[in-house]
Amino acid sequence: MSSNSNSSVEYDEVSADYLDKRQLKKGAAGWVLLASLGVSYVISGDFAGWNFGLAQGGFGGMLIATVLMAVMYTCMIFGLAELSSSLPTAGGGYSFARRAMGPWGGFLTGTAILLEYSIAPAAIAVFIGGYVNEIFGLNGPMVYAAVYIIFVGIHLFGAGEALKIMMVITGIAVVALLVFALGLIPHFDYNNLFDIAVNEQAMGASTFLPEGYIGIWSAIPFAIWLFLAVEGVPLAAEETSNPAKDMPKGIIVAMVILLVFAAMVLFLAPGVAGSEMMKNHGAPLVGALQVVYGENSGIATFVNVVGLFGLIASFFSIIFAYSRQVFALSRAGYLPRFLSVTSDRKVPTMALIIPGIIGFLLSLTEQGDLMITMAVFGATISYALMMLSHIILRKKEPNLERPYRTPGGTFTTGVALILSLVAFASTFVVSLEAALWSGVFYAILVAYFAFYSRYHLVAQSPDEEFAAINDAETDIK
Repeated sequence: MSSNSNSSVEYDEVSADYLDKRQLKKGAAGWVLLASLGVSYVISGDFAGWNFGLAQGGFGGMLIATVLMAVMYTCMIFGLAELSSSLPTAGGGYSFARRAMGPWGGFLTGTAILLEYSIAPAAIAVFIGGYVNEIFGLNGPMVYAAVYIIFVGIHLFGAGEALKIMMVITGIAVVALLVFALGLIPHFDYNNLFDIAVNEQAMGASTFLPEGYIGIWSAIPFAIWLFLAVEGVPLAAEETSNPAKDMPKGIIVAMVILLVFAAMVLFLAPGVAGSEMMKNHGAPLVGALQVVYGENSGIATFVNVVGLFGLIASFFSIIFAYSRQVFALSRAGYLPRFLSVTSDRKVPTMALIIPGIIGFLLSLTEQGDLMITMAVFGATISYALMMLSHIILRKKEPNLERPYRTPGGTFTTGVALILSLVAFASTFVVSLEAALWSGVFYAILVAYFAFYSRYHLVAQSPDEEFAAINDAETDIK
Protein backbone atom coordinates (compact mmCIF):
# COMPACT_ATOMS: atom_id res chain seq x y z
CA MET A 1 0.00 0.00 0.00
CA SER A 2 1.29 3.46 -0.91
CA SER A 3 0.09 6.85 0.25
CA ASN A 4 -0.44 10.30 -1.17
CA SER A 5 0.03 12.76 1.65
CA ASN A 6 -1.06 15.76 -0.42
CA SER A 7 -4.58 14.43 -0.86
CA SER A 8 -4.85 12.16 2.21
CA VAL A 9 -5.43 9.01 0.20
CA GLU A 10 -3.70 5.65 0.04
CA TYR A 11 -3.35 3.14 -2.78
CA ASP A 12 -3.61 -0.64 -2.68
CA GLU A 13 -1.49 -2.95 -4.79
CA VAL A 14 -3.63 -4.79 -7.34
CA SER A 15 -2.96 -7.81 -9.55
CA ALA A 16 -1.40 -7.44 -12.99
CA ASP A 17 -4.66 -8.37 -14.71
CA TYR A 18 -6.80 -5.94 -12.68
CA LEU A 19 -7.42 -3.57 -15.59
CA ASP A 20 -7.75 -6.44 -18.08
CA LYS A 21 -10.91 -7.46 -16.24
CA ARG A 22 -12.21 -3.90 -16.45
CA GLN A 23 -12.21 -2.96 -20.14
CA LEU A 24 -14.90 -1.20 -22.17
CA LYS A 25 -15.41 -1.66 -25.90
CA LYS A 26 -13.45 0.94 -27.88
CA GLY A 27 -14.80 2.75 -30.91
CA ALA A 28 -18.46 1.92 -30.26
CA ALA A 29 -19.69 5.48 -30.88
CA GLY A 30 -19.12 8.40 -33.27
CA TRP A 31 -20.51 11.94 -32.94
CA VAL A 32 -23.91 11.05 -34.40
CA LEU A 33 -24.44 8.31 -31.83
CA LEU A 34 -23.19 10.68 -29.12
CA ALA A 35 -25.67 13.38 -30.17
CA SER A 36 -28.41 10.74 -30.16
CA LEU A 37 -27.27 9.64 -26.71
CA GLY A 38 -27.47 13.24 -25.45
CA VAL A 39 -31.03 13.62 -26.76
CA SER A 40 -31.95 10.17 -25.40
CA TYR A 41 -30.89 11.11 -21.88
CA VAL A 42 -33.28 14.04 -21.83
CA ILE A 43 -36.18 13.42 -24.19
CA SER A 44 -38.45 11.85 -21.56
CA GLY A 45 -38.53 15.28 -19.92
CA ASP A 46 -40.43 16.59 -22.94
CA PHE A 47 -43.16 13.98 -22.49
CA ALA A 48 -43.78 14.21 -18.74
CA GLY A 49 -42.51 15.92 -15.61
CA TRP A 50 -41.73 19.43 -16.88
CA ASN A 51 -45.39 20.43 -16.61
CA PHE A 52 -45.33 20.21 -12.81
CA GLY A 53 -43.45 23.50 -13.03
CA LEU A 54 -46.68 25.13 -14.22
CA ALA A 55 -48.24 24.21 -10.87
CA GLN A 56 -45.31 25.80 -9.05
CA GLY A 57 -45.01 29.06 -10.97
CA GLY A 58 -47.66 29.28 -13.68
CA PHE A 59 -46.61 29.74 -17.28
CA GLY A 60 -44.61 32.90 -16.60
CA GLY A 61 -42.67 31.36 -13.74
CA MET A 62 -41.95 28.23 -15.76
CA LEU A 63 -40.92 30.28 -18.80
CA ILE A 64 -38.42 32.40 -16.87
CA ALA A 65 -37.08 29.32 -15.07
CA THR A 66 -36.67 27.51 -18.40
CA VAL A 67 -34.79 30.43 -19.96
CA LEU A 68 -32.43 30.58 -16.96
CA MET A 69 -31.81 26.84 -17.08
CA ALA A 70 -31.34 26.90 -20.86
CA VAL A 71 -28.60 29.49 -20.34
CA MET A 72 -27.04 27.39 -17.58
CA TYR A 73 -27.02 24.20 -19.63
CA THR A 74 -25.76 25.87 -22.79
CA CYS A 75 -22.86 27.46 -20.93
CA MET A 76 -22.16 24.18 -19.14
CA ILE A 77 -22.20 22.15 -22.36
CA PHE A 78 -19.54 24.41 -23.88
CA GLY A 79 -17.40 23.79 -20.79
CA LEU A 80 -17.97 20.04 -20.89
CA ALA A 81 -17.14 19.95 -24.60
CA GLU A 82 -13.68 21.26 -23.74
CA LEU A 83 -13.19 19.03 -20.71
CA SER A 84 -14.33 15.84 -22.44
CA SER A 85 -12.08 16.43 -25.46
CA SER A 86 -9.11 17.08 -23.15
CA LEU A 87 -9.72 14.29 -20.60
CA PRO A 88 -11.60 11.50 -22.41
CA THR A 89 -12.22 8.82 -19.78
CA ALA A 90 -15.34 6.93 -18.69
CA GLY A 91 -15.51 8.92 -15.45
CA GLY A 92 -16.88 12.06 -17.10
CA GLY A 93 -17.43 14.74 -14.45
CA TYR A 94 -15.63 12.69 -11.80
CA SER A 95 -12.51 12.58 -14.01
CA PHE A 96 -12.57 16.33 -14.63
CA ALA A 97 -12.93 17.15 -10.95
CA ARG A 98 -10.32 14.53 -9.98
CA ARG A 99 -7.80 16.25 -12.23
CA ALA A 100 -8.69 19.74 -10.98
CA MET A 101 -9.39 19.22 -7.28
CA GLY A 102 -7.89 15.89 -6.29
CA PRO A 103 -9.56 12.71 -4.98
CA TRP A 104 -12.03 14.49 -2.71
CA GLY A 105 -13.22 16.77 -5.51
CA GLY A 106 -13.48 13.80 -7.87
CA PHE A 107 -15.46 11.71 -5.43
CA LEU A 108 -17.87 14.50 -4.45
CA THR A 109 -18.57 15.18 -8.13
CA GLY A 110 -18.86 11.54 -9.17
CA THR A 111 -21.23 10.62 -6.37
CA ALA A 112 -23.42 13.66 -7.03
CA ILE A 113 -23.73 12.48 -10.65
CA LEU A 114 -24.41 8.97 -9.42
CA LEU A 115 -27.16 10.25 -7.12
CA GLU A 116 -28.78 11.96 -10.11
CA TYR A 117 -28.49 8.97 -12.43
CA SER A 118 -29.68 6.44 -9.86
CA ILE A 119 -32.84 8.37 -9.04
CA ALA A 120 -33.82 9.78 -12.46
CA PRO A 121 -34.63 6.33 -13.99
CA ALA A 122 -36.90 5.59 -11.03
CA ALA A 123 -38.88 8.78 -11.73
CA ILE A 124 -39.02 7.92 -15.44
CA ALA A 125 -40.24 4.39 -14.60
CA VAL A 126 -43.18 5.98 -12.77
CA PHE A 127 -43.96 8.15 -15.82
CA ILE A 128 -43.69 5.09 -18.08
CA GLY A 129 -46.25 3.44 -15.83
CA GLY A 130 -48.58 6.40 -16.41
CA TYR A 131 -48.32 6.09 -20.19
CA VAL A 132 -48.68 2.29 -20.12
CA ASN A 133 -51.76 2.72 -17.94
CA GLU A 134 -53.29 5.07 -20.56
CA ILE A 135 -52.70 2.47 -23.30
CA PHE A 136 -53.10 -0.94 -21.65
CA GLY A 137 -54.64 -0.21 -18.24
CA LEU A 138 -51.56 -1.60 -16.49
CA ASN A 139 -49.45 0.21 -13.91
CA GLY A 140 -47.52 -0.30 -10.70
CA PRO A 141 -44.65 -2.57 -9.62
CA MET A 142 -45.03 -5.10 -12.46
CA VAL A 143 -44.53 -2.37 -15.07
CA TYR A 144 -41.56 -0.86 -13.21
CA ALA A 145 -39.94 -4.28 -12.81
CA ALA A 146 -40.51 -5.12 -16.48
CA VAL A 147 -38.82 -1.98 -17.80
CA TYR A 148 -35.80 -2.43 -15.53
CA ILE A 149 -35.39 -6.11 -16.44
CA ILE A 150 -35.84 -5.57 -20.19
CA PHE A 151 -33.58 -2.56 -20.62
CA VAL A 152 -30.84 -3.52 -18.19
CA GLY A 153 -30.89 -6.87 -20.00
CA ILE A 154 -30.34 -5.21 -23.40
CA HIS A 155 -27.36 -3.28 -22.02
CA LEU A 156 -25.80 -6.53 -20.86
CA PHE A 157 -25.45 -7.53 -24.54
CA GLY A 158 -22.91 -4.77 -25.25
CA ALA A 159 -22.42 -1.02 -25.63
CA GLY A 160 -22.45 -0.86 -29.41
CA GLU A 161 -25.68 -2.81 -29.66
CA ALA A 162 -27.31 -0.79 -26.87
CA LEU A 163 -26.33 2.57 -28.36
CA LYS A 164 -27.72 1.63 -31.78
CA ILE A 165 -31.01 0.43 -30.27
CA MET A 166 -31.09 3.64 -28.24
CA MET A 167 -30.68 5.71 -31.41
CA VAL A 168 -33.65 3.96 -33.05
CA ILE A 169 -35.86 4.43 -29.97
CA THR A 170 -34.89 8.11 -29.80
CA GLY A 171 -35.71 8.59 -33.48
CA ILE A 172 -39.20 7.18 -32.92
CA ALA A 173 -39.70 9.51 -29.95
CA VAL A 174 -38.64 12.51 -32.05
CA VAL A 175 -41.30 11.58 -34.61
CA ALA A 176 -43.91 11.67 -31.82
CA LEU A 177 -42.78 15.17 -30.80
CA LEU A 178 -42.97 16.42 -34.37
CA VAL A 179 -46.47 14.97 -34.82
CA PHE A 180 -47.50 16.62 -31.54
CA ALA A 181 -46.17 19.99 -32.71
CA LEU A 182 -47.71 19.85 -36.18
CA GLY A 183 -51.03 18.79 -34.69
CA LEU A 184 -51.20 21.66 -32.19
CA ILE A 185 -49.61 24.66 -33.92
CA PRO A 186 -52.86 25.62 -35.74
CA HIS A 187 -54.76 25.58 -32.42
CA PHE A 188 -52.36 27.64 -30.30
CA ASP A 189 -54.01 30.45 -28.32
CA TYR A 190 -51.80 32.82 -26.33
CA ASN A 191 -54.54 33.38 -23.73
CA ASN A 192 -54.57 29.71 -22.71
CA LEU A 193 -51.09 30.12 -21.24
CA PHE A 194 -52.38 32.34 -18.44
CA ASP A 195 -55.50 30.58 -17.16
CA ILE A 196 -54.14 29.62 -13.72
CA ALA A 197 -55.83 31.52 -10.89
CA VAL A 198 -53.70 34.25 -9.32
CA ASN A 199 -52.58 33.68 -5.73
CA GLU A 200 -53.25 37.14 -4.31
CA GLN A 201 -51.16 36.34 -1.20
CA ALA A 202 -47.95 35.82 -3.21
CA MET A 203 -45.54 38.73 -3.63
CA GLY A 204 -45.51 39.97 -7.22
CA ALA A 205 -48.46 37.79 -8.23
CA SER A 206 -50.07 38.47 -11.62
CA THR A 207 -51.65 36.54 -14.48
CA PHE A 208 -48.12 36.08 -15.83
CA LEU A 209 -46.75 35.00 -12.43
CA PRO A 210 -49.77 33.54 -10.58
CA GLU A 211 -47.57 32.38 -7.69
CA GLY A 212 -45.48 35.54 -7.68
CA TYR A 213 -41.71 35.75 -7.76
CA ILE A 214 -41.28 32.64 -5.61
CA GLY A 215 -42.95 30.69 -8.41
CA ILE A 216 -39.93 31.24 -10.65
CA TRP A 217 -37.68 29.76 -7.98
CA SER A 218 -40.02 26.82 -7.41
CA ALA A 219 -40.29 26.02 -11.13
CA ILE A 220 -36.53 25.65 -11.63
CA PRO A 221 -36.25 21.89 -10.84
CA PHE A 222 -38.96 21.17 -13.41
CA ALA A 223 -37.34 23.44 -16.00
CA ILE A 224 -34.17 21.43 -15.43
CA TRP A 225 -36.14 18.28 -16.33
CA LEU A 226 -36.19 19.58 -19.92
CA PHE A 227 -32.37 19.27 -20.05
CA LEU A 228 -31.39 16.99 -17.18
CA ALA A 229 -28.67 14.39 -17.95
CA VAL A 230 -27.39 15.77 -21.27
CA GLU A 231 -24.15 16.24 -19.34
CA GLY A 232 -23.82 12.44 -19.34
CA VAL A 233 -22.47 12.32 -22.91
CA PRO A 234 -18.79 12.44 -21.73
CA LEU A 235 -19.36 9.15 -19.87
CA ALA A 236 -19.10 7.44 -23.28
CA ALA A 237 -15.62 8.88 -23.91
CA GLU A 238 -13.74 5.59 -23.63
CA GLU A 239 -16.14 3.98 -26.10
CA THR A 240 -15.87 6.81 -28.64
CA SER A 241 -14.01 6.57 -31.97
CA ASN A 242 -12.31 9.99 -31.77
CA PRO A 243 -13.15 11.78 -28.50
CA ALA A 244 -11.21 14.94 -29.36
CA LYS A 245 -13.55 15.65 -32.30
CA ASP A 246 -16.62 13.55 -31.60
CA MET A 247 -17.28 14.63 -28.01
CA PRO A 248 -17.65 18.41 -28.60
CA LYS A 249 -19.68 17.95 -31.78
CA GLY A 250 -21.97 15.31 -30.28
CA ILE A 251 -22.80 17.13 -27.05
CA ILE A 252 -23.32 20.56 -28.68
CA VAL A 253 -25.60 19.17 -31.41
CA ALA A 254 -27.63 17.37 -28.73
CA MET A 255 -28.04 20.61 -26.78
CA VAL A 256 -29.28 22.56 -29.79
CA ILE A 257 -31.92 19.91 -30.48
CA LEU A 258 -33.03 19.90 -26.85
CA LEU A 259 -33.46 23.69 -26.80
CA VAL A 260 -35.84 23.44 -29.75
CA PHE A 261 -37.83 20.62 -28.14
CA ALA A 262 -38.09 22.49 -24.82
CA ALA A 263 -39.55 25.59 -26.48
CA MET A 264 -41.95 23.43 -28.49
CA VAL A 265 -43.57 21.59 -25.57
CA LEU A 266 -43.50 24.52 -23.16
CA PHE A 267 -45.54 26.75 -25.45
CA LEU A 268 -47.76 24.31 -27.34
CA ALA A 269 -49.18 22.04 -24.61
CA PRO A 270 -50.46 24.82 -22.28
CA GLY A 271 -51.07 27.13 -25.26
CA VAL A 272 -53.69 24.71 -26.54
CA ALA A 273 -55.07 22.91 -23.46
CA GLY A 274 -54.41 25.64 -20.90
CA SER A 275 -51.81 25.75 -18.13
CA GLU A 276 -54.43 24.86 -15.52
CA MET A 277 -55.19 21.52 -17.20
CA MET A 278 -51.55 20.75 -17.96
CA LYS A 279 -50.03 21.56 -14.56
CA ASN A 280 -50.62 18.13 -13.00
CA HIS A 281 -51.32 15.99 -16.06
CA GLY A 282 -49.56 12.61 -16.16
CA ALA A 283 -49.20 12.69 -19.97
CA PRO A 284 -49.40 16.39 -20.96
CA LEU A 285 -48.71 16.04 -24.68
CA VAL A 286 -51.43 13.43 -25.05
CA GLY A 287 -53.80 15.49 -22.91
CA ALA A 288 -53.30 18.57 -25.08
CA LEU A 289 -54.00 16.59 -28.26
CA GLN A 290 -57.13 15.06 -26.71
CA VAL A 291 -58.53 18.55 -26.04
CA VAL A 292 -58.42 19.31 -29.77
CA TYR A 293 -58.96 15.95 -31.43
CA GLY A 294 -60.86 13.91 -28.86
CA GLU A 295 -59.88 11.30 -26.30
CA ASN A 296 -59.83 8.35 -28.71
CA SER A 297 -58.50 10.23 -31.74
CA GLY A 298 -55.84 8.64 -33.91
CA ILE A 299 -53.30 11.43 -33.40
CA ALA A 300 -53.63 11.38 -29.59
CA THR A 301 -53.35 7.59 -29.54
CA PHE A 302 -50.32 7.74 -31.84
CA VAL A 303 -48.47 10.24 -29.64
CA ASN A 304 -49.45 8.27 -26.54
CA VAL A 305 -48.10 4.99 -27.93
CA VAL A 306 -45.08 6.42 -29.71
CA GLY A 307 -44.49 8.92 -26.89
CA LEU A 308 -43.81 5.96 -24.66
CA PHE A 309 -40.62 5.56 -26.68
CA GLY A 310 -39.48 8.98 -25.44
CA LEU A 311 -39.71 7.84 -21.85
CA ILE A 312 -38.05 4.54 -22.72
CA ALA A 313 -35.23 6.35 -24.57
CA SER A 314 -34.26 8.35 -21.49
CA PHE A 315 -34.72 5.41 -19.16
CA PHE A 316 -32.57 3.25 -21.42
CA SER A 317 -29.80 5.83 -21.88
CA ILE A 318 -29.54 6.85 -18.22
CA ILE A 319 -29.01 3.18 -17.39
CA PHE A 320 -25.95 3.44 -19.66
CA ALA A 321 -24.86 6.60 -17.83
CA TYR A 322 -25.15 5.28 -14.28
CA SER A 323 -23.33 2.07 -15.21
CA ARG A 324 -20.36 4.00 -16.64
CA GLN A 325 -20.20 6.32 -13.63
CA VAL A 326 -20.26 3.36 -11.23
CA PHE A 327 -17.70 1.58 -13.42
CA ALA A 328 -15.24 4.49 -13.34
CA LEU A 329 -15.56 5.11 -9.59
CA SER A 330 -15.29 1.41 -8.83
CA ARG A 331 -12.30 0.81 -11.14
CA ALA A 332 -10.41 3.53 -9.27
CA GLY A 333 -11.41 2.08 -5.88
CA TYR A 334 -13.80 4.85 -4.81
CA LEU A 335 -16.68 2.34 -4.80
CA PRO A 336 -16.43 -1.44 -4.18
CA ARG A 337 -14.21 -2.89 -6.91
CA PHE A 338 -16.42 -5.81 -7.91
CA LEU A 339 -18.80 -3.27 -9.47
CA SER A 340 -16.35 -2.52 -12.30
CA VAL A 341 -15.60 -6.08 -13.47
CA THR A 342 -16.65 -6.37 -17.12
CA SER A 343 -18.05 -9.37 -18.97
CA ASP A 344 -16.75 -11.01 -22.14
CA ARG A 345 -18.81 -8.42 -24.03
CA LYS A 346 -16.90 -5.60 -22.26
CA VAL A 347 -19.95 -4.62 -20.21
CA PRO A 348 -19.81 -3.73 -16.46
CA THR A 349 -22.39 -6.28 -15.31
CA MET A 350 -22.77 -5.41 -11.62
CA ALA A 351 -22.61 -1.68 -12.37
CA LEU A 352 -25.76 -2.20 -14.44
CA ILE A 353 -27.64 -4.57 -12.16
CA ILE A 354 -27.15 -3.21 -8.63
CA PRO A 355 -28.15 0.44 -9.28
CA GLY A 356 -31.06 -1.01 -11.28
CA ILE A 357 -32.29 -2.86 -8.22
CA ILE A 358 -31.98 0.30 -6.11
CA GLY A 359 -33.84 2.31 -8.76
CA PHE A 360 -36.65 -0.24 -8.92
CA LEU A 361 -37.11 -0.06 -5.16
CA LEU A 362 -37.28 3.75 -5.36
CA SER A 363 -39.88 3.55 -8.14
CA LEU A 364 -42.19 1.68 -5.77
CA THR A 365 -42.76 4.98 -3.92
CA GLU A 366 -44.48 6.25 -7.11
CA GLN A 367 -43.44 9.80 -6.17
CA GLY A 368 -42.30 10.98 -9.60
CA ASP A 369 -42.25 14.70 -8.77
CA LEU A 370 -40.38 14.07 -5.51
CA MET A 371 -37.74 12.02 -7.34
CA ILE A 372 -37.31 14.74 -9.96
CA THR A 373 -36.33 17.12 -7.16
CA MET A 374 -33.98 14.53 -5.65
CA ALA A 375 -32.29 13.97 -9.02
CA VAL A 376 -31.91 17.73 -9.47
CA PHE A 377 -30.28 17.95 -6.02
CA GLY A 378 -27.48 15.63 -7.13
CA ALA A 379 -27.26 17.09 -10.62
CA THR A 380 -26.80 20.70 -9.52
CA ILE A 381 -24.03 19.79 -7.07
CA SER A 382 -22.19 18.05 -9.90
CA TYR A 383 -22.75 21.00 -12.27
CA ALA A 384 -21.21 23.45 -9.84
CA LEU A 385 -18.20 21.19 -9.24
CA MET A 386 -17.67 20.44 -12.96
CA MET A 387 -17.75 24.14 -13.85
CA LEU A 388 -15.39 24.91 -10.98
CA SER A 389 -13.12 22.19 -12.39
CA HIS A 390 -13.06 23.91 -15.78
CA ILE A 391 -12.13 27.24 -14.18
CA ILE A 392 -9.40 25.64 -12.02
CA LEU A 393 -7.89 23.69 -14.92
CA ARG A 394 -7.74 26.81 -17.09
CA LYS A 395 -5.70 28.50 -14.34
CA LYS A 396 -3.77 25.46 -13.13
CA GLU A 397 -2.97 23.81 -16.47
CA PRO A 398 -2.98 26.47 -19.19
CA ASN A 399 -0.87 24.21 -21.44
CA LEU A 400 -3.18 21.19 -21.22
CA GLU A 401 -3.99 20.02 -24.75
CA ARG A 402 -7.47 21.29 -25.53
CA PRO A 403 -8.75 20.11 -28.93
CA TYR A 404 -11.87 22.22 -28.30
CA ARG A 405 -11.94 25.48 -26.31
CA THR A 406 -15.02 26.91 -24.62
CA PRO A 407 -16.30 30.14 -26.23
CA GLY A 408 -15.91 32.85 -23.61
CA GLY A 409 -13.61 30.67 -21.50
CA THR A 410 -14.07 30.83 -17.75
CA PHE A 411 -16.70 33.57 -18.00
CA THR A 412 -19.01 31.09 -19.74
CA THR A 413 -18.48 28.36 -17.16
CA GLY A 414 -18.68 30.95 -14.38
CA VAL A 415 -22.21 31.82 -15.49
CA ALA A 416 -23.13 28.13 -15.42
CA LEU A 417 -21.56 27.79 -11.95
CA ILE A 418 -23.61 30.66 -10.48
CA LEU A 419 -26.86 29.42 -12.02
CA SER A 420 -26.21 25.87 -10.82
CA LEU A 421 -25.94 27.16 -7.24
CA VAL A 422 -29.25 29.00 -7.69
CA ALA A 423 -30.79 25.78 -9.02
CA PHE A 424 -29.41 23.76 -6.10
CA ALA A 425 -31.01 26.16 -3.63
CA SER A 426 -34.35 25.82 -5.45
CA THR A 427 -34.63 22.14 -4.48
CA PHE A 428 -35.07 23.19 -0.83
CA VAL A 429 -37.85 25.60 -1.83
CA VAL A 430 -39.77 23.00 -3.84
CA SER A 431 -39.47 20.08 -1.43
CA LEU A 432 -37.48 20.21 1.77
CA GLU A 433 -38.24 16.50 2.20
CA ALA A 434 -36.68 15.60 -1.18
CA ALA A 435 -33.62 17.74 -0.52
CA LEU A 436 -33.08 16.20 2.93
CA TRP A 437 -33.44 12.62 1.64
CA SER A 438 -30.96 13.41 -1.11
CA GLY A 439 -28.62 14.88 1.47
CA VAL A 440 -28.84 11.70 3.54
CA PHE A 441 -27.95 9.45 0.57
CA TYR A 442 -25.11 11.76 -0.40
CA ALA A 443 -23.79 11.86 3.17
CA ILE A 444 -23.73 8.03 3.35
CA LEU A 445 -21.61 7.85 0.18
CA VAL A 446 -19.26 10.57 1.43
CA ALA A 447 -18.87 8.74 4.75
CA TYR A 448 -17.92 5.55 2.87
CA PHE A 449 -15.16 7.44 1.10
CA ALA A 450 -13.99 9.32 4.19
CA PHE A 451 -13.72 6.26 6.44
CA TYR A 452 -12.82 3.50 4.00
CA SER A 453 -12.34 3.82 0.26
CA ARG A 454 -9.90 6.75 0.25
CA TYR A 455 -7.43 4.41 1.92
CA HIS A 456 -7.91 1.76 -0.80
CA LEU A 457 -7.70 3.52 -4.16
CA VAL A 458 -6.17 1.96 -7.29
CA ALA A 459 -3.18 3.86 -8.64
CA GLN A 460 -3.25 2.00 -11.99
CA SER A 461 -6.73 3.26 -12.97
CA PRO A 462 -6.67 5.83 -15.83
CA ASP A 463 -7.85 8.77 -13.71
CA GLU A 464 -5.34 8.13 -10.93
CA GLU A 465 -2.52 7.60 -13.46
CA PHE A 466 -3.36 10.90 -15.17
CA ALA A 467 -3.23 12.62 -11.78
CA ALA A 468 0.08 10.95 -10.85
CA ILE A 469 1.72 11.97 -14.13
CA ASN A 470 0.43 15.51 -13.75
CA ASP A 471 1.71 15.71 -10.16
CA ALA A 472 5.13 14.42 -11.25
CA GLU A 473 5.35 17.00 -14.05
CA THR A 474 4.35 19.75 -11.61
CA ASP A 475 7.06 18.67 -9.16
CA ILE A 476 9.68 18.77 -11.93
CA LYS A 477 8.70 22.30 -12.86
